[in-house]
Amino acid sequence: MSYQQTRWESHHGEPSTTGNYNVMGLTRVDPAAVTRALAVGPGPEADLRGDDSPARRAAPEVRVEDGPALHTLERAAELLHEPAERLRTEPLQSIRGAAALLVAYQREAGRPLSGDPAAWFAAVSRFSGSPAGQGGDDFADRVLGTVRAGASRVTSDGQVVTLSAAPAVAAGDPVAGRPAEPSTAPSAGPSTGQGGAGRKGPSDENAPGPIECPAGLGCDFRPAAYALTNASDPSSFGNYSVAARPADGQRIDRIVVHDTEGGFEGSIAAFRQPATQASAHYIVRSSDGHVTQLVSTRNVAWHAGNKTVNMHSIGIEHEGYAFPADKATWYSEQLYRSSASLTRYLADRFGVPLDRQHVIGHDDVPGPRQQDVSGMHWDPGTFWDWNHYMDLVGAPVRAGTGGPVVVGGTVTIAPAFDSGNTPPVDGAPARPENFVYLRTAPSPTAPLIGGGTTRASDWRAKAVAGTGYVVADRRGDWTAIWYGGVKGWFDNPHGRSAAADDRPGRTVLVPRAGRTSVPVYGRAYPERAAYAPYPAVASVFDPAGLAPTPYTATIPAGQGYLAAADRPVHGDYYYARNIDGDAPDDRTLVVGRDLYYPIRYDHRLAFLRSTDVVAVTAAKAAGGSAPVTPKRLPDPGTGRTGTAGTVAGDRRAPGGPRRRRR
Repeated sequence: MSYQQTRWESHHGEPSTTGNYNVMGLTRVDPAAVTRALAVGPGPEADLRGDDSPARRAAPEVRVEDGPALHTLERAAELLHEPAERLRTEPLQSIRGAAALLVAYQREAGRPLSGDPAAWFAAVSRFSGSPAGQGGDDFADRVLGTVRAGASRVTSDGQVVTLSAAPAVAAGDPVAGRPAEPSTAPSAGPSTGQGGAGRKGPSDENAPGPIECPAGLGCDFRPAAYALTNASDPSSFGNYSVAARPADGQRIDRIVVHDTEGGFEGSIAAFRQPATQASAHYIVRSSDGHVTQLVSTRNVAWHAGNKTVNMHSIGIEHEGYAFPADKATWYSEQLYRSSASLTRYLADRFGVPLDRQHVIGHDDVPGPRQQDVSGMHWDPGTFWDWNHYMDLVGAPVRAGTGGPVVVGGTVTIAPAFDSGNTPPVDGAPARPENFVYLRTAPSPTAPLIGGGTTRASDWRAKAVAGTGYVVADRRGDWTAIWYGGVKGWFDNPHGRSAAADDRPGRTVLVPRAGRTSVPVYGRAYPERAAYAPYPAVASVFDPAGLAPTPYTATIPAGQGYLAAADRPVHGDYYYARNIDGDAPDDRTLVVGRDLYYPIRYDHRLAFLRSTDVVAVTAAKAAGGSAPVTPKRLPDPGTGRTGTAGTVAGDRRAPGGPRRRRR
C-alpha cells in the first residue's frame, strides 16, 4: 500500500500537494489554512483563453471540502495513542498508523481480520479516502496488483526496498461488506453554473459525449460550464470554445500538465461556473488517481493562457493545494500513474510525440506577448518528477541519449530526481528537484543568467528534466547551452545533469545568413492577408491585436535552438465569437501562409518564422567537439533540399489561406 501511495518515500515528514505525510501518505489538512494560502498564492492568470480577452473581474472561490479523508493522520495517532508528530516524521509510526486504520475499517465493515490480503479489499479502498465506486476500488486493485507482482526500487535517499511477489493472492471483493452509496452520476449536459445567465449552445455540439479515457481507468464526465455570463451579450460565455478538433484543421500536438491550486471537488465546482473563464479537459484526483473529464477533446479548453497552445493541446489538471512556498511538497503516486495512463492514451489517439517538447508543463507555455511573460504560471513546479512521469508514460527522459556532448549537438537535461540533485530553493529544505541552475560562467559561484534567483517561481535560470537544447560550449565538467539568447552554464560531470541526444535527424534552427538577429514569437498567428476572406474576423484584427508581434528578446546570429517539431506549422487562429456559433464567420479557422517552428527557447517554448531561420542537422562527433554546420534539410513541402534563398520550411503553402467551419 505504501508503494502505491509514495513509492516508499518518507519525504522527511513534509506534506504532499494535498496534505499527505510520510511513507503511508496519512493526511492532515486544515481547510482554513489552505484557503488562506490560496488567497496569497500565485492566483489565476488574467486570461486563460490566451486571446487578450478582458481580465475576469472576480473568479469563483475554489473551496476545499472538509471531511474524514483529510484527517487520517490524526485518527491513526488516536488509535495508536501516539503524538501525531511521530506519525508525521517517523516511517515506522506511519506504517503502524496505517495498519491501525485498516484494522478499524475492517472491523467497522464487520469483516474478519484475515491473513488473506484479498479479504482487506474494502478496507484498502476506504483508506484511499475516495468513494468505492469513484476511485477507491481502483486504488485497492492497484495495491493488490503490487502484492501479486512485487516491487523493488531505490528510494531518493538511497534505501533499497523490495516487496517479494505473491502471485497466489486473489483479486479482492469490491462489494462484500460495503454499505450502499448514493449515485453521483454526472448531469447529461453542460453546467450553466451558479450566477450564470443559463443560456446554452446547441445540445448536439455542447453535450459531453462519450468519456474519452483508456480502458480500465474508470473515468467519469462532469462537464465544465458552457453558458453566458451576461444574458444580453452572446459573446460573454465560458468556459471553452466549441470546435471539431482535429477534423476542423486544429491539430492536437501537445499535452499540458497543470496543478489545480485547489481541491478536486472545489476545482470542478469552479470549472462549472462560467464566470471562472477557465477549464481543462481533465482533472486527476490525488488520493486515488481518479480522472474526471470536463471538456470533450474536440473542443478548445481555456487552460494554458496562450491561444495558440490552447488550440493545439489537451490540458490535464492535477489536484494540488497552494501550500505555503516554504513547505517541501510532492505529488502522490496514484496521481502520477493515472495521469501517465491518460497521457499515453491521448498521445496514441492524436499522434502526439511522447517527449518533453510535446508533453509539457504549464510552466513551459510561452507568454503570448512580451507584456504577458511575467504573469505566466509555473505549475506543476520544481518538485514534479518528470523522470518518473516520463518513465510511466513509456518514454524515459534518457532514452536515445549517450555518447559525447559536442558543441553544436543537442543535449537532454536529465538530472536524477534524488538526493544527488538538490539545488537550493528559497524557503525549502534540501530536496530532490527537477532542474539544474544555469550560470553566466563555468563556476558554481557565477551569477545565475538573466538575473535569475533561487525562488521556486523564478524560471529565468532553470533547465528542467527532459527538455532539449543546443550545446554552445564546453569547459571541463561544465556544459553551456543556448538559452534565451545567452549561454547558460551548468555542472555536468560524467553526464550527471544532461546527456547527448543521439537520436538521428535532430533539427537545429539558426538565424539565416546575413541576419544579426531574428525575432522570437510567443504565439503563431497568421499574417493580416489571411483574414481577408473573412470580413467579420478581419474586422477584429487590429482591435484584438492579432498581428504577429515578437518579443523584445531575439536570437543573435551564431546561436542555435532545438526545433520542438519535425516540421514548421502554418500560423492559424480560431475565431469563436458567440455561444451558439451564429455570428458572421463564427467558428472559423483562419490559416495563413507564414510558417513557424516551435522551439525550446528558454524554460518555455516559443516560435520562429521559417523565413528568418535555416534548419540544420545537429552536430555529432565521436569523442570531440564540432561546430554547428549548416547542412540544409529537405523542404517539408516538396522533399527537395533547399538552395540559396530557399531553405527548409521556406516555401509558401499553395492555395493561400484555408478555412475550417463548424
